[in-house]
Amino acid sequence: MNIVQNVAERLVDNVGRVIIGKRQEIRMMAIGLLCQGHILLEDVPGVGKTMMAKALAKSIGASFSRIQFTPDMLPSDVTGVSIFNQGTREFEFRPGPIMAQIVLTDEINRATPKTQAALLETMEEKQVTVDGVTYPLDEPFLVIATQNPIEYEGTFPLPEAQLDRFMIRIHLGYPSPQEEMIMLDSQQYEHPLNDISRVVMVAELLEAQKAVRTIYLNDDVKAYIINLVTATRRHPDIYLGSSPRGALAIYRLSQAHAATQGRDYVIPDDVKILTEPALAHRIILGPSARMKDISAGSIIQYILNTTPVPGSTVGQRHPQQ
Repeated sequence: MNIVQNVAERLVDNVGRVIIGKRQEIRMMAIGLLCQGHILLEDVPGVGKTMMAKALAKSIGASFSRIQFTPDMLPSDVTGVSIFNQGTREFEFRPGPIMAQIVLTDEINRATPKTQAALLETMEEKQVTVDGVTYPLDEPFLVIATQNPIEYEGTFPLPEAQLDRFMIRIHLGYPSPQEEMIMLDSQQYEHPLNDISRVVMVAELLEAQKAVRTIYLNDDVKAYIINLVTATRRHPDIYLGSSPRGALAIYRLSQAHAATQGRDYVIPDDVKILTEPALAHRIILGPSARMKDISAGSIIQYILNTTPVPGSTVGQRHPQQ
């Protein structure tokens, strides 16, 4: 698993030069990238969501595009459009900004539902269909979306189908006073984003992503994941629990987390660390929970605390494996 650890540490160190004091959050984003999952960065304005996404993109030798979502955007502004060429008397496809390997969709909740829906096919099937013609996207393909949860004017909440396609949701939070002091000093002359360079090549990333898929999960750990997801469907304060895609997200994220820790097998602690980032945005709270001001994260923590944890044999393979 040296390739996975090596790639993850280089990414975390490089992005950490731009985003001060958020090493764990950066590691979460690297884990999402390593298991080929889309990432939702959700927090208040000004904490570095866009800078974090741009720093990750600059750290990888992949094509990058940024889409600044606004209410007047059309789906064709995202996917591309076919234009009639009078010289050849044929329609030619002009690709949109989604045709890149790493796509930053900034303030995704400012786009209308129709424009948001243009991302559904690309995020799930890694392809774009325009005028009946399907165009595959290059690997690796990653959507990093940002949104501000406290803004309501001029925004459109992401539908459940869209949220479910994000493998992990990350909150950055405010820096500590000491970290904010370091941030001020680091930007005295220019932004540190201008100084970072590529540290991971596409071939290395693809190799690391392939290595993550080989990480072993004991049947008890798989059952633990399923029990956690099932509990979200039965909790009285949850109107709609996690989909099976949520279980797969925990499965993949746990594999990547174990690999970054130098293990070739997943333990329950891997699952515990990734369950809230993987599930909290996938559930819909019931009216009683909203009235009591109960958060999705607190319910996930309750489920983690009350669901039995597998025993100590989770890392052992069966003789035939």
